[in-house]
Amino acid sequence: MASADSSNTGLREPVFLGDYSFNTGKLKQFSWLDYVIFAGILLVSAGIGLYHAIKDRKNKSLDNFLLAGRNMNPFPVALSLLASFMSAITLLGTPAEMYNYSTMYLWIGVGYFFVIAGAAHIYIPIFYNLGVTSAYEYLEKRFSRGVRTAASMTFVLQMTLYMAIVLYAPSLALNAVTGFTLWGSVISVGIVCTLYTAFGGMKAVLWTDSFQVIMMVASLLAILIKGDLVVGGIGQAWDSLERTKRLDFTDFRVDPSVRHSVWALTVGGYFTWVSIFGVNQAQVQRAVTCPTLKKAQYAIWLNFPGLCIILYLCCFIGIYMAAFYENCDPVKPGLVTDTNQVSPMYTRVCPYYYFQ
Repeated sequence: MASADSSNTGLREPVFLGDYSFNTGKLKQFSWLDYVIFAGILLVSAGIGLYHAIKDRKNKSLDNFLLAGRNMNPFPVALSLLASFMSAITLLGTPAEMYNYSTMYLWIGVGYFFVIAGAAHIYIPIFYNLGVTSAYEYLEKRFSRGVRTAASMTFVLQMTLYMAIVLYAPSLALNAVTGFTLWGSVISVGIVCTLYTAFGGMKAVLWTDSFQVIMMVASLLAILIKGDLVVGGIGQAWDSLERTKRLDFTDFRVDPSVRHSVWALTVGGYFTWVSIFGVNQAQVQRAVTCPTLKKAQYAIWLNFPGLCIILYLCCFIGIYMAAFYENCDPVKPGLVTDTNQVSPMYTRVCPYYYFQ
């Protein structure tokens, strides 16, 4: 914890609020208001699906269900594209990356620019002009039905494994913050997502994603601002990174054994993310819901500032976490069992902690 030795770190003396104790490891649980907000977010998500199911009950066309009638505004499409793969893995993993290692990961944002440019001007125009519903229709047109089937099966396997992790990550956070069992969290999140998707189709998915991205950014901002106030500003956090040898932006080694280098994060990051924004079915299907190619490209470009905002919010939360726990790593005494649980724990501690 940042206050373990304030004379060495330069941080102000801490004062505790509420019933949190580092000595006993007891953490303040959800209040009734927290549960109301949490339930409200789930109900709004489910309600959006129900609304579109009722609104479009007379329009049962496949084009409307899968592609929202190809008449969506670029803004919700952009937010949905952003939400698709900015999952709990990002929200938990990125702060943990900064907390455990170094600031080198900030370089990944440079790769985002080239990913968006490639997706908007190379890949999406091909899919849009062909009028396909899925990325795999292109493979059949270009090669054969066998190639399409093989690629589709590979995608299904990939997404099955990915969704298992995507469901587990928020469930881990819910378990840490609310005390819900992991299986209870997995089932509740899975049911809500399945319901609004099945009933409302692509329109429900786009608008629900938009709502959830707004909530995501607002929550990250709240955590970041509170962390800044608790630690004493970015200057204090930066000094902490220097003391703990986490401050690093200059690893230009061409060495595959290095965890992060500039080349791995920019060039390697491009090929990682272009496979998502350029050809992944979840992204292609969203992009082609726009009425024109120009609007589809605009929606994709809107992702760049969104990606950077979420990335750097998560990174700086990790930086403040590293400063906060500089002399008291919660993993070592067993307050948490995994570094991915540090972020949820941090969000529970910060609201009841301040400095005089």
